[in-house]
Amino acid sequence: MVAAVGVWRFHVYDTRPEPGAAARAPSRKPGGRGPVPVRPPIRPLRLLSGSPALESHGFTPRLRARSAILVDATTGRVLWALHPHRRRPIASTTKIMTGLLALKHLPLHGLVTVDPAATRVPLVKEGLRPRERVRVWKLLYSLLLYSGNDDASALAIAAGGSRRGFLLLMNAEAQRLGLRDTHFNSPSGALDERNFSSAWDLAALARYAMRDTRFRHIVRTRLKRVRWSAPTFAKEYVNNNLLLSTYPGATGVKTGWTTKAGHCLVASAKRGRVELIAVVLRSSDTYGDARRLLNLGFGEIGAG
Repeated sequence: MVAAVGVWRFHVYDTRPEPGAAARAPSRKPGGRGPVPVRPPIRPLRLLSGSPALESHGFTPRLRARSAILVDATTGRVLWALHPHRRRPIASTTKIMTGLLALKHLPLHGLVTVDPAATRVPLVKEGLRPRERVRVWKLLYSLLLYSGNDDASALAIAAGGSRRGFLLLMNAEAQRLGLRDTHFNSPSGALDERNFSSAWDLAALARYAMRDTRFRHIVRTRLKRVRWSAPTFAKEYVNNNLLLSTYPGATGVKTGWTTKAGHCLVASAKRGRVELIAVVLRSSDTYGDARRLLNLGFGEIGAG
């Protein structure tokens, strides 16, 4: 199935792959004695906490989403939730993790040489050409605004050395972040099989990703114009997230859709010192649900 359709026009830069360094087994100096000390496993981060503070609040009419959550982005406190740990396909909201890892493993102005395999992924695609060289930052704008599946694949192969290598990075990062309801089987989310998460985990992932000022700047951009090599010359990426132009204080994050996942939205907004994250999964009214959740949070926290 295809990921969320977006508006695109033209433009991006290119970076050669810089695969993450392979993990090395601990070694000891020649002549050393005894076993090599084993480091204790890294304790996963705890990005969200608490039982829903506003769980007594009922929406009338009910939200259309099958799963949803509202979080205080500053503290990680969960404010309201509906089936927050139910595992569901998450479509292109998967690209939050892809973008986060690309920023972690690739220099923004580095050049990616587009692997031919990246151009053969299912739609939606921006139309990358095999072996063209594109700046990482351009691929990231297309990934997170237009939601190009070929951008996801190109960044994945560059950052992980291969698609499989990047999936290993994705699932290792999910484990490090304490995302217990999550498994990635696609860098784009276009494939639903064994690619799933929960409202809780997506809110936690978004909270972590938004700590990166580069990520935050990209996902709040409504329109990005970039230069491109001939014969394209220029492209425009229009953000699929309609909240950015319709909801006061909206700052991100990512839309998604496949037939199996339905419409999904990870939304963020900030007013004054209050910053919120709302996740809506499989809803027939994603933006309506997100607005009502955000309004609840601003009403309660702002009044407090």
